[in-house]
Amino acid sequence: MKETIKILSIEHLTHDVLKIVAEKPKGLTFNAGQAADISISKQGWDHELRAFTFTSLPEDENVEFTIKTYPTHNGVTQQLLSLHKGDEIIIHGVFGSIHYKGEGIFIAGGAGVTPFIAILKQLEKNKQIGNNKLLFANKTKADIILEEKFQKLLGDNFINILSDEHRTGYEHGFISADIIKKHINNHTKYFYLCGPEPMMQAIEKHLASLGIAEEFIVKEVF
Repeated sequence: MKETIKILSIEHLTHDVLKIVAEKPKGLTFNAGQAADISISKQGWDHELRAFTFTSLPEDENVEFTIKTYPTHNGVTQQLLSLHKGDEIIIHGVFGSIHYKGEGIFIAGGAGVTPFIAILKQLEKNKQIGNNKLLFANKTKADIILEEKFQKLLGDNFINILSDEHRTGYEHGFISADIIKKHINNHTKYFYLCGPEPMMQAIEKHLASLGIAEEFIVKEVF
């Protein structure tokens, strides 16, 4: 698959995160949590592919991507910052193994939350939020993507961990085995992981130390 689509809107969700809404190609199918290889329809950039997660639902009229940008890197996300409504991007293919299996704890680092945005949207639509929890690690409060949305959706089951900032009501440091253990209860069956590779490795060690079997760990490297 290779389809050029027009951007319908582009906005900042945080200081470095964009929400891009674009036309949906005919025949496009994906599951909540999956991603696509995307490039920019611009000379010199159309073959520069990067993976971005759909944060829209498969049945939505348009497609949406929530993308962390790196303004100081001369790369694709820096180029995305200069795009406007009417510009075009290219979808090259859909992939991704992360999907919802049952209630549990979603553990995300930074932009690794994007598959969970789609999955939680789907659960909200189906009235199946239940006892799911989200542990979300960021550097500062300003980095938290869709904080108000998650707070409204999950209430006390939305737990933020900030590594570079002390704030009342927010955990400080990194996601530890103790933090995970504190939030495990009778409803916790699955652990969904998505974030930078070093974080993923650390979390997997924490889960192993807590005796969590691999069959209950659903992960995506972001």
